[in-house]
Amino acid sequence: MVERKPFSQACENNKQVILEKLGAIFTGPGTVLEIGTGTGQHAVHFALNLPHLRWQPSDHPSNYQLCEPWLQEARLPNINKPLALDVSASDWQLPPINGAYSANTAHIMSWQEVEAMFQGVSANLQRGEAFCLYGPFNYNGRFTSASNQQFDASLRRQKPTMGIRDMDDLNQVGDLNDLVLETDVEMPANNRLLAWKRR
Repeated sequence: MVERKPFSQACENNKQVILEKLGAIFTGPGTVLEIGTGTGQHAVHFALNLPHLRWQPSDHPSNYQLCEPWLQEARLPNINKPLALDVSASDWQLPPINGAYSANTAHIMSWQEVEAMFQGVSANLQRGEAFCLYGPFNYNGRFTSASNQQFDASLRRQKPTMGIRDMDDLNQVGDLNDLVLETDVEMPANNRLLAWKRR
């Protein structure tokens, strides 16, 4: 089973620093939706270390079962079965959630999908509940590092709809969906942890 588990080095590198931030944001009991669970490394690490939370993995319908080997090996009581979630769907058909989290997805999604993610998150959160987004972001149309600029160029070569998103655009779509930015903290490797709260 260990040999067959999918593995992301980036997840392994950033899971502990993200955990520390999430623990300060998701303080009460409840269910947190993870959008773009991928391998499942984050889901297992966060559920293990934040036992007051129930973790709800989800990913694109073509990819949502990728995390199963990690989940099956961990057998944690506070991780739900992964859901197939197309963020562009008009109704996400979720069980009730109390927060949302996504890592390294906004630059992979098209901008229309990013907008849909904010709309769907807002529709499923109550007042005061948080949406955390991790990854690289631009400010005032500028890259925060040369490596992020190179990363953005490589993304756009792969697919023109991908690319690092600008904070002005994210805050605008947040505002349209009653989400107010409350946290913006620097993270290792030129990444940020952002948290919006539902108005």
